[in-house]
Amino acid sequence: MEEILELARKVSEEAEVYAVSSQETPVHFEANRLKAIESKQSSSLSLRIIKNGKLGYAAASGQIDPRQLVDIAVETSEFGMPAQFSFPSTRSFPAVQIFDPEVESISIGQMIELGRKLIEPVLKSTNGILCDAGVTRDSVTLTVMNSRGGQVQYKKSGFAMGVSGTLIRDTDMLFVGEGQESCHPLKDTQSITDIVLNQLELAKNTAEVTTGQMPVIFTPDGVVSAFLPALMSALNGKTVLLGASPLGQRLNEKVFDTRFSLFDDPTLDFAPNSRPCDDEGTASRRTPLIEKGVIRNFFYDLQTAGQAHTQSTGNGSRGRGGLMSPSPSAWIIGTGQTLFEDMVKDIKEGLVIEQLMGAEQGNVLGGDFSGNVLLGYKVENGKITGRVKNTMVSGNIYQILKETAAIGKVAKWIGGGVCTPAIYCSSISVASK
Repeated sequence: MEEILELARKVSEEAEVYAVSSQETPVHFEANRLKAIESKQSSSLSLRIIKNGKLGYAAASGQIDPRQLVDIAVETSEFGMPAQFSFPSTRSFPAVQIFDPEVESISIGQMIELGRKLIEPVLKSTNGILCDAGVTRDSVTLTVMNSRGGQVQYKKSGFAMGVSGTLIRDTDMLFVGEGQESCHPLKDTQSITDIVLNQLELAKNTAEVTTGQMPVIFTPDGVVSAFLPALMSALNGKTVLLGASPLGQRLNEKVFDTRFSLFDDPTLDFAPNSRPCDDEGTASRRTPLIEKGVIRNFFYDLQTAGQAHTQSTGNGSRGRGGLMSPSPSAWIIGTGQTLFEDMVKDIKEGLVIEQLMGAEQGNVLGGDFSGNVLLGYKVENGKITGRVKNTMVSGNIYQILKETAAIGKVAKWIGGGVCTPAIYCSSISVASK
């Protein structure tokens, strides 16, 4: 990396070298049986330069010729966009704990046993169900250095496990599932299987729901599938710069319910998406995006922040060496005061939605969502009475979240990138066959 950086400095005003290497071991079960055990290793290196005020880029994996990499970056800079930033000179970063050496000591045999423990209780509970399960351990080492003296390296561990089930009876298909992720090794399979068993219990009976406006509780999974795509688009600094975000001109305005707050915070110890810095070497921080219903910030990388005449929020992301773009890191939706059970008790007729399918097919930028209920339940007189079928919900998040009935007291991590409580909405459009 030092050699590449030195060569790049000679032919450009500024340069940055980014390297990432990873080791991943996934154990996969399919249709109730062990399907595959893999061991994957990958590494990549990319170079960005600013030459004559324009961005140049090159990337490679495996054997790398430093001079050739620099030459490619120089050639692409002739057609690159004008750089609106300088690379950060940061060498001091928050002390975020994200590596647990115990993850690497978990054997493949232990991972197989965890997978079996995920599947067996589900199989015993329900005849004819087909289960898939996965247990994965990984570690990632990332290094960024640039010509302004900025430099950082960190190592991160990861462990994930989950189980899903499909039950087909005639023309009826039921999908259930649950998973967890952490920087620590996970060993408690019961906390996952208990949730799946509860889903199966609630889905034993089916219930009819009428078409019309009614109260709906979105579980944490439901919140992510219904509300997050529109929020991620609207709060993205790049979308704001393009003039496509409905929130772009509403900074410091109250748009949502005062009980609704949203933060981007990758500084939490051992949270799945935590990190000391983003992929550009900008230090991580807690960024309030929505605070008590008021739009406080959008998220930016260096280039979009420069174009917006503001500072990067530490949200530069490039996957495994790809082109840079602003991206959420770890989103935290603030908790409220209401237990899930009390939300259910409050409803005379309504729905609980665990998962929507196809919710992103509407006008996402405008805040619209419309999706089929993949897993959801009818609530009648304060009790869940059964699973709903052939049901669709739709709405606009800017209307729905403007005045919520309640925010859940308990939050849950979904997919490693979002921590959210349940959200109780007083009126959602429901259509059922």
